[in-house]
Amino acid sequence: MKITEAEVSAIAAHLGLDEADFIAHHTRLRPDRSGLSLLEKSDGACEFLEGRNTCLIQPVKPGQCRGFPNEWNFPGWRDFCEAVEIPPKVPLNQ
Repeated sequence: MKITEAEVSAIAAHLGLDEADFIAHHTRLRPDRSGLSLLEKSDGACEFLEGRNTCLIQPVKPGQCRGFPNEWNFPGWRDFCEAVEIPPKVPLNQ
């Protein structure tokens, strides 16, 4: 999960960590070196995902997480997550 500088601050505060400790223990540099991502478990799930649908940082979860699965997803995501898709809104005049 990509995270912004503002999200680093919010998550660190939520966890009661200073930002340097949060970055050192819970993030990695993105492959393109353009910023940070949250660490993942060995199965590829976010380290803050507990079970199939419990986010341990729900009140401050990153924007990329909030957009899942409606703004982005991956093949087979339903096998790993109980997230619910929200159908797109259809204008009333159609």
